[in-house]
Amino acid sequence: EGRVEVYHDGKWGTICDDQWDDRDAEVVCRQLGLSGTPKALSWAHYGQGSGPILLDEVQCSGNELSLDQCKKSDWGQQNCDHIEDAGVSCDPFTGTDIQLCQSDAVGLTPHYLACSAEGTVRLAGGRSPSEGRVEVYYNGDWGTVCDDGWTDLAAQVVCRQL
Repeated sequence: EGRVEVYHDGKWGTICDDQWDDRDAEVVCRQLGLSGTPKALSWAHYGQGSGPILLDEVQCSGNELSLDQCKKSDWGQQNCDHIEDAGVSCDPFTGTDIQLCQSDAVGLTPHYLACSAEGTVRLAGGRSPSEGRVEVYYNGDWGTVCDDGWTDLAAQVVCRQL
């Protein structure tokens, strides 16, 4: 939970709470890889940010994978003050192994992004997102899976996890 901030064009900034609702919170929680009950909070519930207010009038349907896919004002076009900074709670977490990792890259909360939960699988090195080497997140690192005893059934399990 916390104030939602986005990174755009080399700057971190907040989102104005005009039109902010639980459908927007659902997208933020999904984008961060967090589950639970999404709840939108307004009126700088988690404190006022500083710097630019980068988004306003965010109107997600709730099915989007990221805020980029939601209807919203143009970047930087807003009529708000920081007292209207939007926040989100994704509580209660259903996965207790989810951590926040320090990051200097694009994300929703300044300097922190959701890490992968223990046992998360991904495909790497394929020609498309639906193929590749199976990797598993464990103890803070991604590792490969040995193919000894690998079967179509094991592949089906991985596909369902993705």
